[in-house]
Amino acid sequence: QVQLAESGGGLVQAGGSLRLSCAASGRVFSSTVMGWFRHVPGKEREFVAAISLNNDRIYHAESVKGRFTISKDKAKNTVFLQMNNLKPEDTAVYYCASDSWHNIVVLTRAKTWGQGTQVTVSS
Repeated sequence: QVQLAESGGGLVQAGGSLRLSCAASGRVFSSTVMGWFRHVPGKEREFVAAISLNNDRIYHAESVKGRFTISKDKAKNTVFLQMNNLKPEDTAVYYCASDSWHNIVVLTRAKTWGQGTQVTVSS
């Protein structure tokens, strides 16, 4: 069982930056892939980015490419989402997730989820 704990959300003005963190604990295997999703009430959950813990595979959704960057600290089983040039439409609850590459990136689903962290971007 993997446990995920996010941190780093908050309120920021448009054009600003935030950095989210997600620490994984428990049965974290080298094959684990970790990703970020976001959800706005009334809308479908949206995949944001994913990163593999044991190789260099990284993928960002088109909607955030060039503004958001996912990275990792493998030694600490922690992933980060650096969000720059934030827009009001980025406002959402951001969730960290863990599963396989296929599930997270292709099927946009995951076995394990964090509790979520609110990101609010004011105009």
